[in-house]
Amino acid sequence: MDKESVPQWGWLLLGLFAASMVAQLINVFVLSLPEDYQTITIIAAMSPVLIYVGVWYDEDRSHYWENSREHIAGDVLFVVSGAAIGSAIALVVIVDLGVGRFVQDIIGMAAGFLLSWGLFWWRNPEVYRTEADR
Repeated sequence: MDKESVPQWGWLLLGLFAASMVAQLINVFVLSLPEDYQTITIIAAMSPVLIYVGVWYDEDRSHYWENSREHIAGDVLFVVSGAAIGSAIALVVIVDLGVGRFVQDIIGMAAGFLLSWGLFWWRNPEVYRTEADR
């Protein structure tokens, strides 16, 4: 894929849309989660897109792809698990508080994305170091 053909935000939008569609299909045909918790699947599917589009698009972070396939697969597992766990914990806490669905989704997304990015950073701190830090 030619990353110069579409700007970074375009790749991000395409990836998030595709991840959302796949997550919705999984929700409908595979899982039987209550409606309040179906957001967890969507957040877990979108989190690798948010992290990896930036790593793929940014030349300063291209050294990440020199890692072994096992390392990258482990990172993806950490990212997806972190997003699912973070969003699930947040939703379990706030679902019965009477907060609107939109606010629940935003809080779940924030918790899931922050935990997934934190786990990715914990496994790969060199990806986010600047030249001055090295």
